[in-house]
Amino acid sequence: MSDTILGDGAIRRTSLYGSSIENTYAGVLSFMRRNYSRDLAGADVVISGVPLDLATTFRPGARLGPAAIRAASVQLAELKPFPWGFDPFEDLAVIDYGDCWFDAHNPLTIKPTIIEHARTILASGAKMLTFGGDHFITYPLLIAHAEKYGQPLALLHFDAHCDTWPDDSPDSLNHGTMFYKAVKEGLIDPARSVQVGIRTWNDDFMGMNVLDAPWVHENGTDATLARIKSVIGDHPVYVTFDIDCLDPAFAPGTGTPVPGGLTTAQALKIVRNLGDLNIVGMDVVEVSPAYDQSEVTALAAAHIACDMLCMMRNKKLAGTL
Repeated sequence: MSDTILGDGAIRRTSLYGSSIENTYAGVLSFMRRNYSRDLAGADVVISGVPLDLATTFRPGARLGPAAIRAASVQLAELKPFPWGFDPFEDLAVIDYGDCWFDAHNPLTIKPTIIEHARTILASGAKMLTFGGDHFITYPLLIAHAEKYGQPLALLHFDAHCDTWPDDSPDSLNHGTMFYKAVKEGLIDPARSVQVGIRTWNDDFMGMNVLDAPWVHENGTDATLARIKSVIGDHPVYVTFDIDCLDPAFAPGTGTPVPGGLTTAQALKIVRNLGDLNIVGMDVVEVSPAYDQSEVTALAAAHIACDMLCMMRNKKLAGTL
Protein backbone atom coordinates (compact mmCIF):
# COMPACT_ATOMS: atom_id res chain seq x y z
CA MET A 1 0.00 0.00 0.00
CA SER A 2 1.36 3.42 -0.93
CA ASP A 3 1.67 6.26 1.57
CA THR A 4 0.87 9.81 0.51
CA ILE A 5 3.57 12.31 1.42
CA LEU A 6 3.37 16.06 0.83
CA GLY A 7 6.85 17.04 -0.28
CA ASP A 8 10.32 15.50 0.02
CA GLY A 9 9.10 11.97 -0.48
CA ALA A 10 12.66 10.92 -1.28
CA ILE A 11 13.57 11.20 2.39
CA ARG A 12 10.14 11.04 4.09
CA ARG A 13 8.39 8.13 2.36
CA THR A 14 8.52 4.92 4.40
CA SER A 15 7.43 2.47 1.71
CA LEU A 16 9.38 1.65 -1.44
CA TYR A 17 6.07 1.77 -3.29
CA GLY A 18 3.82 4.65 -4.24
CA SER A 19 4.47 8.27 -5.14
CA SER A 20 4.34 11.56 -3.27
CA ILE A 21 2.78 14.93 -3.99
CA GLU A 22 5.58 17.37 -4.76
CA ASN A 23 6.10 20.85 -6.07
CA THR A 24 8.09 20.24 -9.24
CA TYR A 25 10.31 23.24 -8.51
CA ALA A 26 11.28 22.18 -4.98
CA GLY A 27 12.31 19.27 -2.84
CA VAL A 28 14.99 16.59 -2.69
CA LEU A 29 16.06 15.65 -6.21
CA SER A 30 16.24 11.89 -6.26
CA PHE A 31 15.27 10.34 -9.59
CA MET A 32 11.50 10.62 -9.93
CA ARG A 33 11.38 11.32 -6.16
CA ARG A 34 12.22 7.74 -5.26
CA ASN A 35 13.42 6.98 -1.74
CA TYR A 36 17.05 7.91 -1.16
CA SER A 37 18.32 4.79 0.57
CA ARG A 38 21.24 2.42 0.94
CA ASP A 39 18.87 -0.27 2.25
CA LEU A 40 18.56 -2.70 -0.66
CA ALA A 41 15.99 -4.97 0.97
CA GLY A 42 12.92 -5.40 -1.20
CA ALA A 43 14.12 -3.25 -4.09
CA ASP A 44 13.35 -4.43 -7.62
CA VAL A 45 15.44 -1.76 -9.34
CA VAL A 46 18.25 0.34 -7.87
CA ILE A 47 19.14 3.67 -9.45
CA SER A 48 22.61 5.05 -8.89
CA GLY A 49 24.96 7.53 -10.48
CA VAL A 50 28.62 7.17 -11.43
CA PRO A 51 29.84 10.77 -11.84
CA LEU A 52 32.98 10.05 -13.85
CA ASP A 53 34.32 11.99 -16.84
CA LEU A 54 38.04 11.31 -16.62
CA ALA A 55 37.79 8.94 -19.60
CA THR A 56 36.43 11.49 -22.10
CA THR A 57 38.30 12.16 -25.33
CA PHE A 58 36.71 15.53 -26.17
CA ARG A 59 34.44 17.73 -24.04
CA PRO A 60 34.28 17.03 -20.28
CA GLY A 61 31.37 17.55 -17.89
CA ALA A 62 29.55 14.20 -17.78
CA ARG A 63 30.43 13.97 -14.08
CA LEU A 64 27.48 16.33 -13.64
CA GLY A 65 25.17 14.08 -15.65
CA PRO A 66 23.58 12.09 -12.80
CA ALA A 67 22.56 15.29 -11.00
CA ALA A 68 21.13 16.77 -14.22
CA ILE A 69 19.09 13.65 -15.00
CA ARG A 70 17.66 13.61 -11.48
CA ALA A 71 16.75 17.30 -11.73
CA ALA A 72 15.09 16.78 -15.11
CA SER A 73 12.92 13.99 -13.74
CA VAL A 74 10.72 16.19 -11.52
CA GLN A 75 7.88 16.49 -14.05
CA LEU A 76 7.97 12.75 -14.68
CA ALA A 77 7.22 12.20 -10.99
CA GLU A 78 4.20 14.52 -11.12
CA LEU A 79 1.92 12.62 -13.53
CA LYS A 80 1.47 9.08 -14.83
CA PRO A 81 4.13 8.61 -17.53
CA PHE A 82 3.07 8.85 -21.16
CA PRO A 83 2.13 6.65 -23.01
CA TRP A 84 2.02 4.06 -20.25
CA GLY A 85 -0.87 5.53 -18.26
CA PHE A 86 0.13 4.04 -14.90
CA ASP A 87 2.25 4.89 -11.89
CA PRO A 88 5.10 2.36 -12.16
CA PHE A 89 5.85 2.70 -8.46
CA GLU A 90 2.56 1.19 -7.40
CA ASP A 91 3.99 -2.17 -8.50
CA LEU A 92 7.76 -1.70 -8.88
CA ALA A 93 9.97 -1.08 -5.83
CA VAL A 94 12.66 1.41 -6.86
CA ILE A 95 15.23 3.24 -4.74
CA ASP A 96 17.78 5.91 -5.56
CA TYR A 97 21.02 4.65 -4.03
CA GLY A 98 22.82 7.91 -4.63
CA ASP A 99 26.19 8.04 -6.36
CA CYS A 100 29.13 5.67 -6.44
CA TRP A 101 31.96 7.30 -4.50
CA PHE A 102 35.42 6.89 -5.98
CA ASP A 103 38.73 8.69 -5.57
CA ALA A 104 39.04 10.79 -8.72
CA HIS A 105 42.63 11.63 -7.74
CA ASN A 106 43.64 7.98 -7.77
CA PRO A 107 42.48 6.82 -11.21
CA LEU A 108 43.70 3.23 -10.97
CA THR A 109 41.20 2.62 -8.15
CA ILE A 110 38.17 3.79 -10.14
CA LYS A 111 37.45 0.63 -12.14
CA PRO A 112 37.55 -1.75 -9.14
CA THR A 113 35.50 0.71 -7.09
CA ILE A 114 32.72 0.75 -9.69
CA ILE A 115 32.82 -3.04 -9.95
CA GLU A 116 32.41 -3.38 -6.18
CA HIS A 117 29.62 -0.79 -6.18
CA ALA A 118 27.73 -2.89 -8.73
CA ARG A 119 28.47 -6.18 -6.99
CA THR A 120 26.94 -4.86 -3.78
CA ILE A 121 23.72 -3.87 -5.51
CA LEU A 122 23.44 -6.96 -7.70
CA ALA A 123 23.99 -9.25 -4.70
CA SER A 124 20.63 -8.04 -3.35
CA GLY A 125 18.83 -9.48 -6.38
CA ALA A 126 17.83 -6.04 -7.69
CA LYS A 127 18.39 -4.83 -11.23
CA MET A 128 20.53 -1.74 -11.80
CA LEU A 129 19.69 1.45 -13.70
CA THR A 130 22.84 3.56 -13.70
CA PHE A 131 23.42 7.17 -14.75
CA GLY A 132 26.76 8.35 -16.10
CA GLY A 133 29.15 9.83 -16.24
CA ASP A 134 31.09 9.01 -19.38
CA HIS A 135 30.66 5.73 -21.18
CA PHE A 136 33.69 4.07 -19.60
CA ILE A 137 31.48 3.24 -16.62
CA THR A 138 29.70 0.56 -18.65
CA TYR A 139 32.87 -1.56 -18.75
CA PRO A 140 33.17 -2.18 -14.99
CA LEU A 141 29.38 -2.49 -14.79
CA LEU A 142 29.54 -5.22 -17.45
CA ILE A 143 32.20 -7.05 -15.45
CA ALA A 144 29.89 -7.18 -12.42
CA HIS A 145 26.83 -8.11 -14.47
CA ALA A 146 28.66 -10.89 -16.32
CA GLU A 147 29.73 -12.31 -12.96
CA LYS A 148 26.13 -12.20 -11.72
CA TYR A 149 24.27 -13.43 -14.79
CA GLY A 150 26.89 -15.51 -16.59
CA GLN A 151 29.01 -14.53 -19.53
CA PRO A 152 29.07 -13.65 -22.26
CA LEU A 153 26.08 -11.31 -22.17
CA ALA A 154 24.38 -9.74 -25.16
CA LEU A 155 24.83 -5.98 -25.45
CA LEU A 156 22.24 -3.55 -26.80
CA HIS A 157 24.19 -0.37 -27.39
CA PHE A 158 22.68 2.97 -28.46
CA ASP A 159 25.41 5.38 -29.53
CA ALA A 160 26.96 7.53 -32.24
CA HIS A 161 30.21 5.63 -31.68
CA CYS A 162 30.94 1.90 -31.74
CA ASP A 163 33.44 2.14 -28.84
CA THR A 164 35.41 -0.86 -30.13
CA TRP A 165 38.66 0.94 -30.91
CA PRO A 166 41.70 -1.15 -29.92
CA ASP A 167 43.04 -0.87 -26.37
CA ASP A 168 44.99 -3.66 -24.70
CA SER A 169 46.10 -1.66 -21.69
CA PRO A 170 44.35 -3.08 -18.61
CA ASP A 171 44.50 0.20 -16.68
CA SER A 172 43.49 2.72 -19.33
CA LEU A 173 40.54 5.07 -18.87
CA ASN A 174 39.01 5.61 -22.32
CA HIS A 175 35.35 5.95 -23.21
CA GLY A 176 35.92 4.69 -26.76
CA THR A 177 37.45 1.28 -26.06
CA MET A 178 35.20 -0.40 -23.49
CA PHE A 179 33.51 -2.82 -25.84
CA TYR A 180 36.79 -3.81 -27.49
CA LYS A 181 37.86 -4.92 -24.03
CA ALA A 182 34.46 -6.46 -23.27
CA VAL A 183 34.61 -8.61 -26.41
CA LYS A 184 38.26 -9.57 -25.84
CA GLU A 185 37.51 -10.55 -22.23
CA GLY A 186 34.40 -12.56 -23.10
CA LEU A 187 32.03 -10.27 -21.24
CA ILE A 188 29.77 -9.84 -24.28
CA ASP A 189 29.03 -11.95 -27.35
CA PRO A 190 29.29 -9.73 -30.45
CA ALA A 191 27.16 -12.11 -32.51
CA ARG A 192 24.32 -11.59 -30.01
CA SER A 193 24.89 -7.82 -29.67
CA VAL A 194 23.39 -4.87 -31.53
CA GLN A 195 24.65 -1.32 -31.88
CA VAL A 196 22.02 1.26 -32.86
CA GLY A 197 22.58 4.77 -34.23
CA ILE A 198 26.28 4.43 -35.10
CA ARG A 199 27.68 7.15 -37.36
CA THR A 200 31.44 7.05 -36.90
CA TRP A 201 33.81 4.72 -38.71
CA ASN A 202 35.91 1.91 -37.35
CA ASP A 203 37.92 -0.49 -39.51
CA ASP A 204 36.93 -3.34 -37.20
CA PHE A 205 33.49 -3.48 -35.59
CA MET A 206 34.52 -6.77 -33.94
CA GLY A 207 31.54 -8.76 -35.22
CA MET A 208 28.89 -6.51 -33.72
CA ASN A 209 25.54 -6.22 -35.51
CA VAL A 210 25.50 -2.54 -36.47
CA LEU A 211 22.24 -0.74 -37.27
CA ASP A 212 23.76 2.61 -38.09
CA ALA A 213 21.80 5.83 -38.03
CA PRO A 214 21.17 5.94 -41.81
CA TRP A 215 19.85 2.36 -41.63
CA VAL A 216 17.42 3.32 -38.86
CA HIS A 217 16.28 6.41 -40.77
CA GLU A 218 15.77 4.45 -43.99
CA ASN A 219 14.16 1.33 -42.52
CA GLY A 220 12.25 2.78 -39.57
CA THR A 221 11.82 1.91 -35.92
CA ASP A 222 9.67 -1.18 -36.46
CA ALA A 223 12.35 -2.81 -38.60
CA THR A 224 14.98 -1.75 -36.06
CA LEU A 225 13.06 -3.41 -33.24
CA ALA A 226 12.53 -6.56 -35.29
CA ARG A 227 16.24 -6.79 -36.05
CA ILE A 228 17.22 -6.19 -32.40
CA LYS A 229 14.91 -8.93 -31.17
CA SER A 230 15.96 -11.42 -33.84
CA VAL A 231 19.64 -11.00 -32.96
CA ILE A 232 19.35 -10.97 -29.15
CA GLY A 233 16.45 -13.38 -28.70
CA ASP A 234 16.06 -14.45 -25.07
CA HIS A 235 19.78 -14.12 -24.24
CA PRO A 236 20.54 -12.05 -21.11
CA VAL A 237 21.19 -8.52 -22.37
CA TYR A 238 22.69 -5.37 -20.92
CA VAL A 239 21.22 -2.15 -22.37
CA THR A 240 23.44 0.93 -22.55
CA PHE A 241 22.19 4.25 -23.92
CA ASP A 242 24.78 6.89 -24.76
CA ILE A 243 22.78 10.10 -25.14
CA ASP A 244 24.86 11.06 -28.19
CA CYS A 245 22.91 8.39 -30.06
CA LEU A 246 20.47 11.27 -30.46
CA ASP A 247 21.20 13.94 -33.04
CA PRO A 248 22.75 17.09 -31.51
CA ALA A 249 19.54 18.92 -32.41
CA PHE A 250 17.84 16.81 -29.73
CA ALA A 251 20.78 16.29 -27.36
CA PRO A 252 23.41 19.03 -27.59
CA GLY A 253 24.56 18.47 -24.00
CA THR A 254 27.07 15.72 -24.56
CA GLY A 255 30.80 15.39 -24.91
CA THR A 256 31.17 14.01 -28.45
CA PRO A 257 28.16 15.11 -30.54
CA VAL A 258 27.82 13.76 -34.10
CA PRO A 259 25.24 15.04 -36.64
CA GLY A 260 22.78 12.68 -38.29
CA GLY A 261 21.58 10.82 -35.24
CA LEU A 262 18.25 9.50 -34.05
CA THR A 263 15.42 11.78 -33.03
CA THR A 264 14.15 11.62 -29.48
CA ALA A 265 10.88 10.18 -30.82
CA GLN A 266 12.69 7.36 -32.63
CA ALA A 267 14.73 6.47 -29.56
CA LEU A 268 11.76 6.52 -27.21
CA LYS A 269 9.71 4.26 -29.47
CA ILE A 270 12.53 1.73 -29.63
CA VAL A 271 13.19 1.76 -25.88
CA ARG A 272 9.49 1.48 -25.05
CA ASN A 273 9.21 -1.73 -27.05
CA LEU A 274 12.13 -3.70 -25.62
CA GLY A 275 10.06 -5.48 -22.96
CA ASP A 276 10.36 -8.85 -24.70
CA LEU A 277 14.10 -8.90 -24.05
CA ASN A 278 15.72 -10.55 -21.03
CA ILE A 279 17.21 -7.31 -19.66
CA VAL A 280 19.65 -7.77 -16.78
CA GLY A 281 20.99 -4.21 -16.49
CA MET A 282 20.66 -0.70 -17.93
CA ASP A 283 22.46 2.60 -18.06
CA VAL A 284 22.11 6.09 -19.55
CA VAL A 285 25.40 7.93 -19.99
CA GLU A 286 27.28 10.93 -21.42
CA VAL A 287 24.91 13.75 -20.43
CA SER A 288 27.14 16.82 -20.09
CA PRO A 289 24.99 19.68 -18.75
CA ALA A 290 27.44 22.50 -19.50
CA TYR A 291 26.74 22.06 -23.22
CA ASP A 292 22.99 21.59 -22.86
CA GLN A 293 20.32 24.03 -24.04
CA SER A 294 17.25 24.48 -21.84
CA GLU A 295 18.00 21.04 -20.31
CA VAL A 296 16.73 19.23 -23.44
CA THR A 297 19.47 16.59 -23.22
CA ALA A 298 18.85 15.88 -19.55
CA LEU A 299 15.11 15.74 -20.25
CA ALA A 300 15.66 13.19 -23.01
CA ALA A 301 17.83 11.09 -20.71
CA ALA A 302 15.27 11.26 -17.90
CA HIS A 303 12.47 10.17 -20.24
CA ILE A 304 14.52 7.26 -21.56
CA ALA A 305 15.24 6.17 -17.98
CA CYS A 306 11.59 6.53 -17.01
CA ASP A 307 10.55 4.36 -19.95
CA MET A 308 13.08 1.75 -18.84
CA LEU A 309 11.43 1.68 -15.40
CA CYS A 310 7.93 1.42 -16.89
CA MET A 311 9.12 -1.45 -19.04
CA MET A 312 10.57 -3.18 -15.97
CA ARG A 313 7.27 -2.69 -14.13
CA ASN A 314 5.46 -4.53 -16.91
CA LYS A 315 8.08 -7.28 -16.83
CA LYS A 316 7.56 -7.69 -13.08
CA LEU A 317 3.79 -8.05 -13.52
CA ALA A 318 4.41 -10.57 -16.30
CA GLY A 319 6.80 -12.53 -14.07
CA THR A 320 9.80 -11.91 -16.36
CA LEU A 321 11.72 -9.31 -14.34
